[in-house]
Amino acid sequence: MQRLLITLGLFVAAIGVLYPYLKNLGLGQLPGDIVLRGENSTFYFPIVSCLVVSFVVSIILKLLSE
Repeated sequence: MQRLLITLGLFVAAIGVLYPYLKNLGLGQLPGDIVLRGENSTFYFPIVSCLVVSFVVSIILKLLSE
């Protein structure tokens, strides 16, 4: 359990460091991501980006488990 939490923490930290580069790739701005802009607020839900990230992570974990 400890190893899993440490790995997860390092993964989240790596995503935080790589975020500016991932944003340049268009992740988070894909067609299908929901953006609702009001006068004083913005609601953003990156549903397609979440699906893409989930798919990539699933493939990586599948490859590592074999």
